[in-house]
Amino acid sequence: MEKSNHTVTEFILLGFTQDPMMQLILFVLFLMVYSMTLVGNITLIVLIYADSHLHIPMYFSIGNLSFLDLWYSSVYTPKIMVTCVSEDKSISFDGCVAQFFFSAGLAYSECYLLAAMAYDRYIAISNPLLYAQAMSRWLCICLVSISYIGGFVNAIILTSNTFTLNFCGDNIVDDFFCDVPPLVKLACDVKDSYQEVLYFLLASNVITPTLLILASYIFFIIAAILRICSTQGRLKAFSTCSSHLISVTLYYGSILYIYCHPSFSYALEWDKIVSTFYTVVFPMLNPMIYSLKNKDVKEALKKLFKMTSS
Repeated sequence: MEKSNHTVTEFILLGFTQDPMMQLILFVLFLMVYSMTLVGNITLIVLIYADSHLHIPMYFSIGNLSFLDLWYSSVYTPKIMVTCVSEDKSISFDGCVAQFFFSAGLAYSECYLLAAMAYDRYIAISNPLLYAQAMSRWLCICLVSISYIGGFVNAIILTSNTFTLNFCGDNIVDDFFCDVPPLVKLACDVKDSYQEVLYFLLASNVITPTLLILASYIFFIIAAILRICSTQGRLKAFSTCSSHLISVTLYYGSILYIYCHPSFSYALEWDKIVSTFYTVVFPMLNPMIYSLKNKDVKEALKKLFKMTSS
């Protein structure tokens, strides 16, 4: 990829603070969060792979979600921790491009995957007896593959358009990673065509999946739950959907906040806090969301503990 300005060979990531003591505290916090993210997601992936009771379409999607979160967090957190404790806060131009590309590709893939999981929930609730046949292994693989392909194709579009902007000499990124808002602040020739690309990607990767998920719940899933005769059955169905709804609300909500306001109104200090949530904290929360209320996962975890302790 041709660099937008050959004088810019690296960027300086300001991070959160210049206070050495606060940087040390943040390093410890991010280390704890990243450790919990690794343990939680790897454990969930191992459980889904090892326990035959979890070899159903829903857990296939959850396992891929954990894989995305594991990879997604690793794009950011190690570099954040290095920035906190090192005097060298630079990132090379190529490193910034790579971080930007993978963060966009993984974020978009997760958006599509969460939408595919809404379809899975609808099939499971509306037609439980034919769930295994309707959500065949081939269909699950197709949905996950489309999520990855769609995510990374759109990441190529966003990355190629962003890094052909003309950065006007200033290479200080007022953030903890290379993202659209702080990079747009450095560009001196943000054309209307670039803003149109951002709005197109926002509409196709975030807003459209959000509307599809909302429509699936409002018009299909809730209606299917209300058709269930027993109260216990309804409660079980609502419980099954609640984890997915929590993930969708937290993830889409934070992304929509960051990218729905125009570039001239970016408040980078507040944006850093919101960005930290969906890039670092959310990947840690997902394993908890999908395991704490799930009896099958709890049983699989108990079996794993018994096997390791014996």
